[in-house]
Amino acid sequence: MRYKLTIEYDGGPFQGWQRLPDAPSVQGALEDAVEKLTGTRSDVIGAGRTDSGVHATGQVAHVDIEKPFDAFKLSEAINAHLRPHPISVLKAENADPEFHARFDAVRRYYSYIVINRRAPLALQRGHAWRVGPRLDGDAMQRAADKLVGKHDFTTFRDGKCQAKSPIKTLDEVEVNFWDHHQEIEFIFVAQSFLHRQVRSIVGTLVEVGLGKMTAADVAAALAAKDRAQCGPVAPPDGLCLTLVDYAK
Repeated sequence: MRYKLTIEYDGGPFQGWQRLPDAPSVQGALEDAVEKLTGTRSDVIGAGRTDSGVHATGQVAHVDIEKPFDAFKLSEAINAHLRPHPISVLKAENADPEFHARFDAVRRYYSYIVINRRAPLALQRGHAWRVGPRLDGDAMQRAADKLVGKHDFTTFRDGKCQAKSPIKTLDEVEVNFWDHHQEIEFIFVAQSFLHRQVRSIVGTLVEVGLGKMTAADVAAALAAKDRAQCGPVAPPDGLCLTLVDYAK
């Protein structure tokens, strides 16, 4: 039986989603939990390979289990074996045997949270990036608009990225403000992303917000296809995979 899992996790304690032989990973913890439940080692295949320290509220994965389970009872049982890891299976569903969490996804949604204040973070520490100087939100949105569409994103691609092509299509980039402009949420929507693409873009947009770059500079950096033109890469803390869409 193939099951579709919707998963939430705090990425802080993990070296990313992907299993590693000598470091904690989200995938590894889930596979350990399934093995404890079934007695068999099974691959848990995720829709997005989030980096070290990156969180998720809507990660999707699939797993094949020989023994049939009621979907709700399966989620409860996996969660019981996940303790004390900060990982939760929000929902388990019976899936078509051909369903693939990664390759069938048509859109992935990421959110990045910046707290724009001088005071240190207390409650949001590890889940947001604090930037002290006042940011110009309108300028950041104008710059973000330059990145929407199909482009060669070499400038915003990590040097270790294993994608076959740097060409991606960004469907949406939004800059939203909350709490009297103290909380800024960047929203990114695309079918797929390059390694550290979102964090590279956020770091560059913050440079715009600080007045160190303009929208024209961002457009020129994109056109340059040169990693050296990218701004500082934002830390992983504020990044969260919020939704994976499979609707055709």
